[in-house]
Amino acid sequence: MASGVPVADGVKELINSMKVLKNDADVTKRIRLVVFSIMNDCIDVERTYVEKDLEGKDVFSVFKELLDPKICRYILYDCHFETKEASRKEELVYCLWCPDTAKIKDKMCYAASNDAVKKCMGGVKHNLQLNDIADCNNRECLAEKLGKNIICLEGLPCGS
Repeated sequence: MASGVPVADGVKELINSMKVLKNDADVTKRIRLVVFSIMNDCIDVERTYVEKDLEGKDVFSVFKELLDPKICRYILYDCHFETKEASRKEELVYCLWCPDTAKIKDKMCYAASNDAVKKCMGGVKHNLQLNDIADCNNRECLAEKLGKNIICLEGLPCGS
């Protein structure tokens, strides 16, 4: 028997829509960040951020703002970066944000339910568990977790 909280039906559809991008899709409606939380005894979408919501903002900074030191959550991040080989990449990054300073009961519940969310994330390349803002406090730190030779994250050099 699996422990933890089940995932709401619409979550998998949303994740699949982020994985499959249509060439004729409106770029401003592209989902860049999704926050999932445990609500009403299931894991459901708390908030989505589309490209239009993030216009004029640094997506990485918005991602970091979601890392509240008292609140656990799951985040799916459509991360854009460049490598030394001059290739541009767009990859999905799944994060379990379970800060050390959150309530113990919440940390246990989110950790126990993480496998249920990960099962919906088939094909998502990066799977991170972050417990402290220091785990991801700058671009360079996240770039190291994503792979080697990343020089630019969300259009800004790693190191800024």
